[in-house]
Amino acid sequence: MRVDAHVHLSAWWPEIRRTGYRPDLEFTVAGLLREMDRSRLDYALAIQLVHAASELEALAEGRRVAEASGGRLLPVATVDPTRGERSVEATVAVLERDRSAVGIKLFPGYRPFYPHDRRLDPVYELARRRGLPVLVHQGDTLDGAGLLKYARPIEVDEVAGRFPELRLVLCHLGNPWIEEAAEIVYKNPNVYADTSGLLPPPSSPYFRRARELALRRVEEVVVSTGKPERFLYGSDWPLAEIRASVDLVERLKLEPGDVERILGENAAGLFRLKGAVAPRPEAERRRAAR
Repeated sequence: MRVDAHVHLSAWWPEIRRTGYRPDLEFTVAGLLREMDRSRLDYALAIQLVHAASELEALAEGRRVAEASGGRLLPVATVDPTRGERSVEATVAVLERDRSAVGIKLFPGYRPFYPHDRRLDPVYELARRRGLPVLVHQGDTLDGAGLLKYARPIEVDEVAGRFPELRLVLCHLGNPWIEEAAEIVYKNPNVYADTSGLLPPPSSPYFRRARELALRRVEEVVVSTGKPERFLYGSDWPLAEIRASVDLVERLKLEPGDVERILGENAAGLFRLKGAVAPRPEAERRRAAR
């Protein structure tokens, strides 16, 4: 099973035509599934956005995307503590009874809060009880108004220590603080990291050199931590091309089997997808129907 642990597909995405990896990108369920099929991806985590009018509307959109994709795009809810205690309580109450989300995403940096903000404790308690991994944005923000001080891996360390049964994912490998992210993964057995957002668009004049740099950096953190089971492939589509992001992981010089673990087996276990029967890509279905 191959799983992309980090994609976005939302009507709330700001200026998608400017920020997508190419201007003619088909930003639809069908367009995303075609890209997934070309790279033999079975599932992807469709992360809802903090830009939505409310967390509840974001979750409703996630359910619609999942249904339209035949269950291949798995909803990831979001919570914004800066919207106030009542908003957090309302979101937690819905997630208590709504079982559609496979995880929860936080956006420190895009919003002015640290991951260890005590207003998030009800969210972490819910995630711990339900076994929902919490994904935490790390590093750079598309929005120039974002504040990077909130989005450093070191700020997740306290959460990992206070909630040892909670599973956390450092998005974007903490970039640019990749070594810091590696230390948080190494120190805390409940912390994972994904490889999303490490590549520029293939049209970039420095794409090949950027790919080689990202390749070295990912290899170094996997080898230095000795924890290949805690790294997840992710693309950050539509910012990055899925094929290029998969190729980055396929090029890693690791022990036999570890590449495939990163490409999907780790995510299948973390997000409890092991019992799922992965649907065949559209091309295979057409051949079988002939």
